[in-house]
Amino acid sequence: MLHLHDQIEEASQAIHARWPHQPTVGIILGSGLGGIAEQVSDAVVIPYEEIPHFAKSTATGHAGRLVCGMLEGVPVIVLEGRMHAYEGYPLSQITLPVRVLKRLGGSTLVVTNACGGMNPHYAAGDVMVIDDHINLMNDNPLVGINDDRLGPRFPDMSAPYTPELIDRALEVARREDFVAHRGTYVAVTGPNLETRAEYRFLRTIGADVVGMSTVPEVIVAVHAGLKVLGLSVVTDMCLPDALEVAVVEKILAVARSAEPKLRAIITAVVRDAAGVEL
Repeated sequence: MLHLHDQIEEASQAIHARWPHQPTVGIILGSGLGGIAEQVSDAVVIPYEEIPHFAKSTATGHAGRLVCGMLEGVPVIVLEGRMHAYEGYPLSQITLPVRVLKRLGGSTLVVTNACGGMNPHYAAGDVMVIDDHINLMNDNPLVGINDDRLGPRFPDMSAPYTPELIDRALEVARREDFVAHRGTYVAVTGPNLETRAEYRFLRTIGADVVGMSTVPEVIVAVHAGLKVLGLSVVTDMCLPDALEVAVVEKILAVARSAEPKLRAIITAVVRDAAGVEL
């Protein structure tokens, strides 16, 4: 981890040179969820390739660019697409944007993802507000000599997702009258989807949904002292006794259809973070 400090500084300086503002909130958009970035006004768009030490996103449904600007009058940084471990990048590089957000002055991270639903009470198109997670990626972004400038050696994970933000997200869902569950996300490495036996196992150990991202970014956000809200869109159901073949195009279409729900929650959280009255 000792190499990260200089990388964070270089990336932060490159962004600040093109967008000289302090973000309040950082938003990471998952597969098929890039449309929210279009709501950012006065936007400065920076491809990841033009930011030192940022990796290029190669995943389907991820544009791979940083969108800096105003959302509901609040300065934000939106990562339109993320990197994944299955793309071959180390977790320290995948999570670098979270540390850059902290360095630029951000206080809150909203992380979204498209996921498979294993809880039989869920349905495709539902939103799940992440209450907790399970890391089965066989790696951790904090492995290595700790840099105390970035965070503590043993960050507490008793509440990685900020309770007040969870409550706020659920409140918005009730107000807007759409389904939002509260549950547990399990992260696996991928890129293959799971077998029927693996879905049974993941459900048995307490997971409601499964995906291939989010957990490394949240671990780093907690390490850095950021508030965190996690939002999952259930794009397909992964019920082992009624398992259907996954179709990527259909998954992305379901994710896009759920964007208005995410937008309502994210807008409220962004306003709250900046102290703006609804």
